[in-house]
Amino acid sequence: MTLPELLELLASMGSDPSEETVGLSELDHGLQCAFELARAHPDDQELQVAGLVHDIGHRFGPDDRHGALGAEKVRGLLGDRVAGLVEAHVPAKRYLVTADASYAARLSAQSTRTLGVQGGTLTPDELASFESSPFAVDAVELRRADDAAKVPGRVVPSLRHWVPMLEDVARSRPGAEFPGAVGAPDAST
Repeated sequence: MTLPELLELLASMGSDPSEETVGLSELDHGLQCAFELARAHPDDQELQVAGLVHDIGHRFGPDDRHGALGAEKVRGLLGDRVAGLVEAHVPAKRYLVTADASYAARLSAQSTRTLGVQGGTLTPDELASFESSPFAVDAVELRRADDAAKVPGRVVPSLRHWVPMLEDVARSRPGAEFPGAVGAPDAST
């Protein structure tokens, strides 16, 4: 996937209603998630970009695979860490439900439903595997931002705001061949 293709995909998600929250598009959700991460981790562009793109996999397959599918789509452009975080945001939800008994009660109705489809609580082996992942700590941060990014009407920076950061992350990966600046597609966001 190229950066213009990713931007076009993200812009098109502005018309897709979020399954998580009435009155919120998939793009609104990603923008809010990236904003949450920018506030909490202002120096971590890769984490913020992962928040922006974490749910693009919904466009390519079933909910239980959306993390892995999204990771496949962004790995070549945004690198292994962003892809790893995109993939790990689903196991992070499962981890939090397993590790924090009160976490499940804070999930939205849709997140509770998808938790079952995604495997429910982690088995002891899955728990050990998640905790040993190099992405575990940041994936939990991404998941917490994901949970907070479900506020209809919330004003956050538009997609255009994130274009320079997407370019920086794409340029920074080893062996990157990056053609130069692109603009965000004209969208209402």
